[in-house]
Amino acid sequence: MISVLSIVGVFTLVGVVFVNVSPEFGAGAKDQSLERIRKSPNFLNGAFKNSEKTLQNTGFKWSTIPKFFTDDNNKTPSKKLPVEKITKKYFENKPNQPRITWFGHSTTFIEMEGLNIFIDPMLGNVPAPSPFLGSKRFQKELPITIDSLPNIDVVLISHDHYDHLDYGSIVKLKDKVSKFYVPLGIKAHLTSWGVEANKITEFDWWENINHKGIEFISTPARHFSGRGLTNRNSTLWSSWVLKSNNYKLFFSGDSGYGKHFKEIGNKYGPFDFAMVECGQYNEQWAQIHMTPEETIQASIDVQSNLTMPIHWGAFKLALHSWDDPIKRATKKANELNVQITTPKIGEPIVLGTSDFPVEKWWLQ
Repeated sequence: MISVLSIVGVFTLVGVVFVNVSPEFGAGAKDQSLERIRKSPNFLNGAFKNSEKTLQNTGFKWSTIPKFFTDDNNKTPSKKLPVEKITKKYFENKPNQPRITWFGHSTTFIEMEGLNIFIDPMLGNVPAPSPFLGSKRFQKELPITIDSLPNIDVVLISHDHYDHLDYGSIVKLKDKVSKFYVPLGIKAHLTSWGVEANKITEFDWWENINHKGIEFISTPARHFSGRGLTNRNSTLWSSWVLKSNNYKLFFSGDSGYGKHFKEIGNKYGPFDFAMVECGQYNEQWAQIHMTPEETIQASIDVQSNLTMPIHWGAFKLALHSWDDPIKRATKKANELNVQITTPKIGEPIVLGTSDFPVEKWWLQ
């Protein structure tokens, strides 16, 4: 018994030290940021809340825990996935219309109205605070190295989970970025990683800013936040609207299905293009992530003319097969006559044309 308690004590001590000294965990809000959080109508009893009742746990099953540590049932691809490589010249030859390039999962590079916008730039290999605590990226290589990326006008962050806000990526990108637009509370993470405070603007839901002709609007999502054991829901989570005189785009962030999609669609739609989460779902957390069928319904709700399913194709974070999200999404889109695009990682989508990627590359 003494030996067991000693082992438990050692592991506990190591865990406490790791959480307190590792920069990956970020930092807590203070000063003006903390004051804004406390005044937010979405912050109640010491934590951020969703706009409708939301359970993070909808029926946890202990029996499923071992399944997260296996790759059976096609949870990871059995062969190398296609990735279209990008060079520096790719970004020098800009189209007149918005161009969207998917990097896998939710990471998306948008060129719009002369601006370079990078959303949730998770470019690391493992979506976890340590490489030993998560599954590796399906693809060994990205479409382009971070060093070869152009200067970035705006980085948008949806929330602070590791598969969306990556310490290593931010450290490598920060000197290329002019502005970081983030939900309330995330500024502290970024400044602790060396991002200059004057580059960062925090947003509550429905707050907006106009930057060089594009209006960026933080809109609701149905999710949660937290990077450590004791800071759950201490930062806000958001979807985003990008609106210019010519185009309107929507990015869902992570979200369960909810009434907010119709609210956003009624207020800002119709959208020329929407990036909507489609992956990492399970009946055990049914209210904080959408099934593929709900993804298509959310696209209808926000009044999207063209939708790209995201949040799949890069990491194993749930128990479904790696290609289940896109198979089910394309099936439901066909049933409901919803137009979706299915680019390979690195393959461009140019708006304002009828020629967009629809190849079922995951079947090859």
